[in-house]
Amino acid sequence: MQLVRGLHNLRPEHRGCVATIGNFDGVHRGHQAILARLRERGQALGLPTCVVIFEPQPREYFAPDTAPARLARLRDKLTLLADEGIDRVLCLAFNRRLSQLDASEFVETILVDGLRVRHLEVGDDFRFGCDRAGDFDFLVEAGRRHGFTVEAAETVEQDGLRVSSTEIRKALAEANFELAARLLGRPYRISGRVLHGQKLARQLGTPTANIQLKRRRVPLSGVYLTSAVIDGKAWAGVANIGVRPTVAGDGRPHLEIHLLDFAGDLYGRRLTVEFHQKLREEQRFASLEALKSAIDADIAAARAHWHAQPLTKSLK
Repeated sequence: MQLVRGLHNLRPEHRGCVATIGNFDGVHRGHQAILARLRERGQALGLPTCVVIFEPQPREYFAPDTAPARLARLRDKLTLLADEGIDRVLCLAFNRRLSQLDASEFVETILVDGLRVRHLEVGDDFRFGCDRAGDFDFLVEAGRRHGFTVEAAETVEQDGLRVSSTEIRKALAEANFELAARLLGRPYRISGRVLHGQKLARQLGTPTANIQLKRRRVPLSGVYLTSAVIDGKAWAGVANIGVRPTVAGDGRPHLEIHLLDFAGDLYGRRLTVEFHQKLREEQRFASLEALKSAIDADIAAARAHWHAQPLTKSLK
């Protein structure tokens, strides 16, 4: 899959495609249905598929402190789109200039002059342009003028719910990982590079891998039963994700995972953590001794769980 960052990096060979536009946060089953139709259209027309995304996402640009937590960071989103067989991603910087384009300018600048789109797939609730005038009907009329067709996605439902990033965030907030997996089409995971931390957990006798998140907010907070695959082998673990209130920190979310019985150096490696069950909320303890007691209890609970339900049977 080819990544094109910004309209200025579009070349003549990038023009002429079938495309879709959106955040594609999580690349869930609803997104997957859109992408499947896009591939079908591309094959029928003999054209490459292109997904147009924004960085940051529009709500993160307009209201960074209240924007929803991302389900997946950009790197993971691109991996998921590649796994769906997409040929090209156009990642546009959502900035002041882009935010001020009205619906007509958006179509002409990005879809017509930039990509020369022949067919467009959009979500059933897609709106765009600084005036919010851009919707499905607007795109159909624009397509008639500029020579492209438009198709609106049908709603995808699972367990009586409309599949959406919002519903997945709700499931994760309720620690309903089975529902989240059904909506996503795969278990919920977080990936990141293992960095050097304060090494406090090591001093407390429970070394952890400190995973870089690069996010303002994450959709989980607390202590969880987790797992990770290292060199082809699955390891059970317990993880804390949150702001570490007992230890003075930077106020940003951190993910720390203790892998049961693992011995090895993970610094600098990318690790993907799968979440299985919530043990408790993150909390502030009065002392490091109290924190150590809680960590020991979490590890004991994790060992009991994985003894009763071996990891090889729980992984999907």
